[in-house]
Amino acid sequence: MTNIPEYFNYARDIIDQRVAITPNKLAMLWVNETGTEKRLSFKDLAELSNQAANLLIKYGIKKGDRIFLMLPRIPEWWIFSLAMIKVGAIQCPSPTLLTAEDVKQRIKAGNFKMAITDLENSEKFNDISSSCPNMTDKVLVDADRSEWISYLNEVKSDVKLSKGHINLPQPIKTLFSDPMMIMFTSGTSKHPKMVLHSHSYPLGHRITAELWQQLKADDLHYTIADTGWGKNVWGNYFGQWIVGCAVFIYDFRGKFHAEDLLPLFGKYEITSFCAPPTVYRMLVLSNLESFDFKKLRHCFSAGEPLHSETQIAWEQNTGIPILQGYGQTETVCMIANFKNVTPRSGSMGKASPDWSIEIHSNSGDKVSPGTKGRIAVNLKEQTPPGLFIEYLNNSTANREVFKNGFYYTGDRASQDIDGYFWFEGRNDDIIKSSGYRIGPSEVEEVMMQHPAIQEVGVVGAPDKIRGARVKAYVVLNNNYTPCQRLTKELQDHCKRLTAPCTPVK
Repeated sequence: MTNIPEYFNYARDIIDQRVAITPNKLAMLWVNETGTEKRLSFKDLAELSNQAANLLIKYGIKKGDRIFLMLPRIPEWWIFSLAMIKVGAIQCPSPTLLTAEDVKQRIKAGNFKMAITDLENSEKFNDISSSCPNMTDKVLVDADRSEWISYLNEVKSDVKLSKGHINLPQPIKTLFSDPMMIMFTSGTSKHPKMVLHSHSYPLGHRITAELWQQLKADDLHYTIADTGWGKNVWGNYFGQWIVGCAVFIYDFRGKFHAEDLLPLFGKYEITSFCAPPTVYRMLVLSNLESFDFKKLRHCFSAGEPLHSETQIAWEQNTGIPILQGYGQTETVCMIANFKNVTPRSGSMGKASPDWSIEIHSNSGDKVSPGTKGRIAVNLKEQTPPGLFIEYLNNSTANREVFKNGFYYTGDRASQDIDGYFWFEGRNDDIIKSSGYRIGPSEVEEVMMQHPAIQEVGVVGAPDKIRGARVKAYVVLNNNYTPCQRLTKELQDHCKRLTAPCTPVK
């Protein structure tokens, strides 16, 4: 069983402590689309997060305050995330693809006191500020704008924003059970659930990094993930820096292009790579033999089932198998093909250490090997590190997933006699497209707002690249005629009122 101390603070107990051991060890190699590079050591992260923490303290942030964090893949995301952990604030990483309406609903639902973003996304917050009176401050990390706190100007002008120490009489102590992070579930839902994690959550990701991704201190690991989703903290943050390896961050904006990514493996000697099946499906369409994968040792995938043809094509061209894993926004890596597990084609692998996982019938009884059922985590003897605390302000959802000493994930699987798990699908009607969960009812709700729509039904349709795509069957009102122009109009209508559903943005 993983030993969890009574008091734990990831930023101080992992990042700051590494400075005492290997201060100049590379922690992050950041590259953008134009080839600009930034290299940050653990000492850089410790000092810059101290400075950001002092800015938060200056503007009244206290332990337990909630902060909405919306930034693209730039170092400031990690700097402010660490700063919030140091001061005991509760952070909420959020995708930059959210619309202003999405932002408003989430800030009101989570009662956030402060928002941190960049110039590109700042207008979304200006549009909704009057509707969110509890959001008293807004921080801009890369520019100066009226009615915003400018991070750049503050660190230049205020000598009290020291890198050397945090401006408090003594460090803020955080219990392992204190709340640390809120993450919203679902990709486009207008009423997504708020997943609350504690300060012990990063420790649960030691399994993710050490046992599944098999990382060591000399690795350069790359997980392709948006900063607003749980996969980012799975692969670019918590477990990787506990192990002490460096993370590779490729800051691309807009549509993902495989031909831009593939040369980076050889140029930067990436040793470990994790991506959703959607990305692998795009990559294998390229001429992989023309790229350098000599330093690449391990590859991983999670988020949705991985098609066997994709896995075979990748391994034939790179020599590296793709090891699947399973988990949720609510958890860490629960099931995986670990380093001591012989992979079986199509299987998610075996249960993680500290995780007692069973397959149950709809009535809650344990089923026999090979029988499909609900994935259930046994909590009767222990709560595994990394399992979320609860869904905030949602007693109904909590009662649905926590029953009789078990946590039910909402997914279905089977387990063979040797302990290998085989994914079957969701219990509900969620569409899994490009690794994102899309609620059909929310898309239907948006479409019904268009005057052309009389009735609508939304389903998931098979897609070779995305796994599934959103497909709507509609009945038009009498004064509308089916045509390409109306199809485009309906698509644009949905794009305006919902977040895009592609993960590689």
